[in-house]
Amino acid sequence: MMAALEVEHCDSKRHVLKSVFGFDDFRPGQEEAVDTLLSGRHLLMVMPTGSGKSLCFQVPALVMGGLTLVVSPLVALMRDQVAALKLAGVAADAINSSQDRDGNVDAWQRAARGETRLLYMAPERLMTERMLSALAKLPVNLIAIDEAHCISQWGPTFRPEYEALTRLREVFPRVPIAALTATADETTRADIAEKLFGGNVDALIMGFDRPNIRLTVEPKKDSKKQLIAFVKARPGVSGVVYCLSRKKTEDIASFLSEHGVRALPYHAGMTKEAREANQNRFMTEAGIVMVATIAFGMGIDKPDVRYVFHADLPGSLEAYYQEIGRAGRDGEPAEAAMLFGLGDIRMRRMFIDEEESSEDRKRREHQRLNALLAYSEAPECRRQLLLTYFGEEAGPCGNCDVCLDPVAMVDGTEDAKQVLAAVQFTGQMFGAAHIVDILRGNETEKVLTNRHHNSAAFGVGTGRKREEWQSMIRQLVGGGFLRIDIGGYGGLRISPKGRGLMQGDENFRYRPASAATRKEKRAKATEDAALSRAETTLLEALKQLRMRLAKQRQVPAYVVFSDRSLIDMAQKRPRNEYEFGEVHGVGAAKSKEFATLFLDAIRTHQSA
Repeated sequence: MMAALEVEHCDSKRHVLKSVFGFDDFRPGQEEAVDTLLSGRHLLMVMPTGSGKSLCFQVPALVMGGLTLVVSPLVALMRDQVAALKLAGVAADAINSSQDRDGNVDAWQRAARGETRLLYMAPERLMTERMLSALAKLPVNLIAIDEAHCISQWGPTFRPEYEALTRLREVFPRVPIAALTATADETTRADIAEKLFGGNVDALIMGFDRPNIRLTVEPKKDSKKQLIAFVKARPGVSGVVYCLSRKKTEDIASFLSEHGVRALPYHAGMTKEAREANQNRFMTEAGIVMVATIAFGMGIDKPDVRYVFHADLPGSLEAYYQEIGRAGRDGEPAEAAMLFGLGDIRMRRMFIDEEESSEDRKRREHQRLNALLAYSEAPECRRQLLLTYFGEEAGPCGNCDVCLDPVAMVDGTEDAKQVLAAVQFTGQMFGAAHIVDILRGNETEKVLTNRHHNSAAFGVGTGRKREEWQSMIRQLVGGGFLRIDIGGYGGLRISPKGRGLMQGDENFRYRPASAATRKEKRAKATEDAALSRAETTLLEALKQLRMRLAKQRQVPAYVVFSDRSLIDMAQKRPRNEYEFGEVHGVGAAKSKEFATLFLDAIRTHQSA
């Protein structure tokens, strides 16, 4: 019986994939996720941004029937996903604060009558006794929690209202729950698994690599001059510039506009109407640069963002990874550039210290910041360090500034051994500041109380400045010789590679602090897809048609068709509805609604 059910599900999931979404096959990881949920098991899935996480619960939702609840943190994210599903012919709805009461009542009544397959809600609206009681009477067959890292206080975007979701497995004990995110390190994943599932969950980690994004870090010199040079070298493309404060966001947006760049600000201090107007322009118009605080980003699914530029240091590697994930979602080449200055570090430290949170959380946030600083000081491949932080092994990427433009390195093996000796002597329980005090022979109260002045490494580094030792330690972390114990108290721990260094089996080469400034270098311009001249002209015509249709429906252009679909259309030039249905991303509903319009556009172009 089970085998027959599995065959039935296999046929059904592939039928849904093709007929609804227009895809011939699953991407890596998607089918395994779908199968887990169809078998009734809980799922914790970590998948890179742009890899198709939503499909992992949307396909099972349609195969299972009944009602699927989707928890989403942002109204904009719900709106876009519901619009995309409706265009694909799926009965989807949302209940949220952007709709008036009548709209929400109508959405609920459709769900209660069994007409809705996927119902999107924010956690605070879902987790009320009245809503849970009403939903318990409906055939809820699946629950999906998007941006699941929000449930963990150790994640980069903790949302207290997400904690209430820990009750879901009690309220719906026989319903499989999917928790999906692109941003969760090992500590955050463990926290989600325990809180949401009591540890009883299948974890599917698809990796964190976004190889199409080039990674660069520059020390701050003249940040405005550096920014305008970067933006001007990439004219006419969409980008995001992240700033630390609202004031700077407004200032940089004005500065770019004065220099002929179509730039818009976005921050929490603006009115809701102004934010939405700017976001809508960014989503629907080409070549807009959004200058924003971190208030802008989560759930922004614009495929053709060609770069993310951090004008200030982000809060952690998780936050950085999440923010650069807005670039290159279409799989085409994109860039993530960051400016890195000492003032940023002081500001970030201050933010953490002034946060109204426990000392334990503050300690962990400081160590997360340390890991980001190690990334910024990376002596070797940045992507390798970034992926190592998330527990993924990788070789040099060839697509970061360190790989593409290596800096002069010097041998620091003997000094590194002194650092490791101090770490070992102190029991691998202390952070970089304390280790530097030992190396520089500072008789602080902490050093004397713990009798660490008795270490053989005490005072061996008086000839170096504190900043030099701190830079070296960050590079030892970046090179994998030391690890930061984020799950504990942030102490430095010696890795197997570090033990090899102590035993003479490894060498350590590093970038001296005085040589940290790199030459400014323009990155290569993004290359266009390999299309013939005729195909390129047709593609532009199809994009114009897509834009008109998107504006009529008040949805982002990619909701109508992705760039990949239009490129496939321009190359295949379908002549009838059957051939149109073979285009990537064209399901039955979209074929019915759009085939005539796009086929006419193709015929007009060919006869011109």
